[in-house]
Amino acid sequence: MRPTMRIVATLLNSPSRTAGLRLGVPGGPLHLWHLASLDAPTVAAVWAWAFAWAAHVSLPVWMTAALALIVWTIYIGDRLLDARAGLRTPPAHELRDRHYFHWRHRRVLLPAAVVAGVAAAGLVISRLPARSVRPDSIVAAATLLWLTGVHTRRRMFSRATVHLREWVAEIVVGALFAIGCALPVCSQVGAAHSWQQFLRLPLAAIGIYAALAWLNLHAIAVWESQRAVRVRGAAVGLAVVALSLVVFCAPRSAVLLVAAAGAALLLALLDCLRGRIAPLSLRMAADLVLLTPVVFIAEKYLRG
Repeated sequence: MRPTMRIVATLLNSPSRTAGLRLGVPGGPLHLWHLASLDAPTVAAVWAWAFAWAAHVSLPVWMTAALALIVWTIYIGDRLLDARAGLRTPPAHELRDRHYFHWRHRRVLLPAAVVAGVAAAGLVISRLPARSVRPDSIVAAATLLWLTGVHTRRRMFSRATVHLREWVAEIVVGALFAIGCALPVCSQVGAAHSWQQFLRLPLAAIGIYAALAWLNLHAIAVWESQRAVRVRGAAVGLAVVALSLVVFCAPRSAVLLVAAAGAALLLALLDCLRGRIAPLSLRMAADLVLLTPVVFIAEKYLRG
């Protein structure tokens, strides 16, 4: 086990320095993928595709594109707001490499986010079925209200409540992320206007993936704060729960649960290696492991 852990740590580490990153110089393609906020839309597109595969429906390309553009716009806006708050005197937010990168390249990223948001809005308005407008609007409104509250009331929280606020934020964001990925699938499943069609939705898998999104956020928060807390117990527990649900689910939902268990165990491994991996590489790897559905579903296709 220890040789394997050393190999993983070596592969994930890079020679890039934090000082260089603050000047906008990434350490490699995967680091740029994370620093430019391309990781979240990639995960969102993969999860939506995986949920659709489990529900036996096909997602139109425009739906996947709109979802990725919306997520990218939200993440760029959130990180720019965090960067601005962190550069105040006194700072209202602790900045990381991704915040410095966004602020350094804000003249490119902000217009790009505006264009992405407008393009996503155009796709949704012109193509979204009328039956899906209400649920999608509710999730969008909830996301905007939450982001507004986070960035306008940050100073209202005392030190005694900061950890509670972080827990609530992680749970809410994780749930919103998973629900947002499932909404395009719901609109396609409901096309037949039949309740039997909705039974195809991998509800257990969606719930587990919401928990996985929370675990990802929680692990990153713990690692970046350098607290002595370990997340491997929660990660292994989530993997056990996901695997225990496999016997109660349809075959394709079971594949998603196995993929989620694999991602949770990889997060546990990263937690074990946290002291041996550079912070940027650790943060990037935490999002990279969320792409496990691609591996498991591809394996099913190859097996026929």
